[in-house]
Amino acid sequence: MNLATTAALFVATALMEITGCFLPALWLQGRAGAWVLLPAAAALAAFVWLLTLHPAASGRVYAAYGGVYVATAVVWLWLVDGVRPSAWDLAGSAIALTGMAVIAWGWQRG
Repeated sequence: MNLATTAALFVATALMEITGCFLPALWLQGRAGAWVLLPAAAALAAFVWLLTLHPAASGRVYAAYGGVYVATAVVWLWLVDGVRPSAWDLAGSAIALTGMAVIAWGWQRG
């Protein structure tokens, strides 16, 4: 699996995790009905399944995924929450993605 495919899979994984946590938060805040718990559970199940699709050891997958999660959460902040990311948000995302790339590139090399 190349780095671009790995990154795309991580983005899909992050979207499932964020969705699976965001929907129950809406319900707990009284902004959505209890029905959102069903798609939330499905999203979290998809999140777990997507993490299993990587050929690397689970610890490496989780470590690399964390970097993509950070960047995806910042995009979510902007697109869903309507909050424009700060320069600090963007710098932190870049640093996290650099860490992800180093880890994923390394597992693919050896």
